[in-house]
Amino acid sequence: MRTTRTGALLGAALIVPLALAACSSGSGGSGGGAKALAVEDYFSEPNASVMDGIYKDCGTDLGVEVTSTHVPGAGLIAKVLQQSSSKTLPDVLMLDNPDVQQIAESGALSPLSDYGITGKGFADAVVQAGSYKGDLYGLAPAVNSLAIFYNTDMFQAAGISDPPKTWDELREDAKKLTSNGVYGFAFSGINTYEGTWQFLPFMWSNGGSEKNIDTPETAQALQFLVDLVNDGSASKSVVNWQQSDVLNQFTAGKAAIMVNGPWQFGALKKFPDLHWATAPVPTRTADQKAIAPLGGEAFTVPQTGNKDTMKLAGTFVKCITNDDNQKKIAAAEGDVPASTSVAEEVGKSDPQIAPFVTVVQNARARTALLGPDWPKAATKIYTAEQLALTGKASPEDALKQAQNSK
Repeated sequence: MRTTRTGALLGAALIVPLALAACSSGSGGSGGGAKALAVEDYFSEPNASVMDGIYKDCGTDLGVEVTSTHVPGAGLIAKVLQQSSSKTLPDVLMLDNPDVQQIAESGALSPLSDYGITGKGFADAVVQAGSYKGDLYGLAPAVNSLAIFYNTDMFQAAGISDPPKTWDELREDAKKLTSNGVYGFAFSGINTYEGTWQFLPFMWSNGGSEKNIDTPETAQALQFLVDLVNDGSASKSVVNWQQSDVLNQFTAGKAAIMVNGPWQFGALKKFPDLHWATAPVPTRTADQKAIAPLGGEAFTVPQTGNKDTMKLAGTFVKCITNDDNQKKIAAAEGDVPASTSVAEEVGKSDPQIAPFVTVVQNARARTALLGPDWPKAATKIYTAEQLALTGKASPEDALKQAQNSK
């Protein structure tokens, strides 16, 4: 869940030919074996160029020509459903991981087990996010999640030696760091899936569930964020902030701690005088496990009807998700390799990504409990958060109202 990729994509589809090839599914024809593949994703620059390079390399390894189409993120699912009905699906389709189950449920995807892909060695949440009714339909080469970023200079000036690990510590640190136009804590509480995404670490780590958000555990989590806003440790503007806005507050020196993801590393490097570090999102008590949502894009093989091309597409997905390409994609996008062993290797060499490696191992797929019904719960969560953060209802009443809405 990253606004740099899905919220600020180009307004029209960008088609990038890597080599001359037909753009319809089953482009290799039948009888003589597949000779070309069509890939569809929602990447925008600069990530689109990185992925195009990997597509081209995988195509070269397999001896096939590859054509990639980059569709604006907001319109991808609508296009995929239309392509499914008109039988014009691409040979390889990338999906944001919460969308995999919806498309698999429609019958548009083939099980990756048909091509010998099991997800063995990948983080549990990665496999869970790509699965529907026990079958693996999508696999991500690199993933992300949420943690806190903190300004180490501000911490030192305030006499704070370590990042907060509990809500009480975060509340105390945020209050101490708030002064002279600087807020101690910044997060996105906007009324979109981004707001829900950023609330999940607090809700899930405290035992809350999307099956029913009208619970004391979720109310505690929402009350915690409301209290930070009410006491001035966080800005009232969080109800309007996307994650990119949160980043802007942090880089401008107006926020000492922020909740954000590793995809922001590239933007942060543009501020060499800004010194920062990362840590897992604090939990209510020290004995709770930090649980954050899993983000990232999964690659799938659509049901195109051309068995030769589908088999080749499965081999292509294997290539995209191999160890070397996991590292390349993770480095370019500011993600964590999806394979546990590769992620641990990368984490040992990079202290800033290391906390995210830990977070990803304990991360949870947003569709794990509700499957294709996840969007309904996500809407209820950000609706309740907005009501509470704007003071229109107490956390308890806001959650009850949202849970009972249709």
